[in-house]
Amino acid sequence: MRCQRKSDAFSKISKASINRSKAQIELAKIEVKRSTALVAERAGCQRELDMRRTALKTTSAGHEEEEAKLSTNEQEVKVAEANVATIQTRIDDATLTSPVTGRVLYRLAEVGEVLAAGGKVLTLVNLNDVYMEIFLPSEQAARLKIGAEARLTLDALPGRAFAGYVSFVSPEAQFTPKQVETKSEREKLMFRVKIRVPEETVESHIDVVKTGVRGVGYVKVDESAAWPASLREPASLGEVVEPRKSDPARP
Repeated sequence: MRCQRKSDAFSKISKASINRSKAQIELAKIEVKRSTALVAERAGCQRELDMRRTALKTTSAGHEEEEAKLSTNEQEVKVAEANVATIQTRIDDATLTSPVTGRVLYRLAEVGEVLAAGGKVLTLVNLNDVYMEIFLPSEQAARLKIGAEARLTLDALPGRAFAGYVSFVSPEAQFTPKQVETKSEREKLMFRVKIRVPEETVESHIDVVKTGVRGVGYVKVDESAAWPASLREPASLGEVVEPRKSDPARP
């Protein structure tokens, strides 16, 4: 920035000098023309005419020199801008930028390490895609629609419910993983379902969003069904929905 300001100031000075030399050349031409006329009429001396012509040549030479300086300065500015662009490109290439809103889960390389092409530096969790996985029997999974309303409750935040929607239903059945608790018998095949949290909800509470949090997911298999009071109005992270004892456990 400082070099650019110096260059701009020098350009202004050079242009001012060029304009001044142009004016001096015009004046010298007028004086040469006038002296030539006087010599032709025998009213002036040849010596004065020669001096006028010499002054015109000197002024013209100074003008050409100023233009050369200005041209050189402009070329230097272009070279400097090209160097700046090259340095900025190197900085951009050396800067890691996440394509998504995420959080660093593991750092795989330390500062100063040299990595080969394609080397891994970080493990990043994509916080634009926050979801909970639940498992449903085939009868319920077949009736479930993509985009259906859903609710989430977290073990760490008892009494709070959060809105979500169904973003994925597996096309193939599988045995329920051991770490997942269901009321159905474990040997029965279940279909994996993703309940996604809306991005606007995640972005508004990005500082407290964590992965691996356990909870319970609820989905609307029947669109005409009404949510129980404990899940009817989803709460934000700052609001609490107190469940009623008389409400059923699931919609």
